[in-house]
Amino acid sequence: MSEPNPNPGVRFPPPLIFLIGLGAGLALDRWLFEWLLVSPSRAWWLDLHAAGFGLVAIWLIGSALGGFRRKGTDPRPWREDSALVVEGIYRHTRNPMYVGMAMAYVAITLVLNTLWPLLTLGPVVFVIHHYVIGREEAYLHQRFGADYADYCAKVRRWI
Repeated sequence: MSEPNPNPGVRFPPPLIFLIGLGAGLALDRWLFEWLLVSPSRAWWLDLHAAGFGLVAIWLIGSALGGFRRKGTDPRPWREDSALVVEGIYRHTRNPMYVGMAMAYVAITLVLNTLWPLLTLGPVVFVIHHYVIGREEAYLHQRFGADYADYCAKVRRWI
């Protein structure tokens, strides 16, 4: 019989994955060709939407971190979890921090008025979904068993 994993085994910090994707999109914009979302005269419209995305991102990430703090467990996915967080924002999404990071990514892209980073967001979400969330979910099933399975049955993975 194999020994249980002491942590989810996430090898790369998720915020760094988002930053690498954003950096790749910005590099494409700089070195391939500039691909604006809207004409500069209409960029105020993007700034307005970016502010909305940014505020929601801050709220999601802050709410998620608050839930971890209240339970006394570490939010870093390469650390062992001491408690299952299912209250607060976690009643609506199992991954509010990743949804918040994606929204912050979109907000930055809108402020910069460039399409390339939006195109690199797809691969970023793929990596987060398969190599971070997949490992986290397997670990949480192993660590919390039926409690986590019941939670998964009630709450969606993303939104």
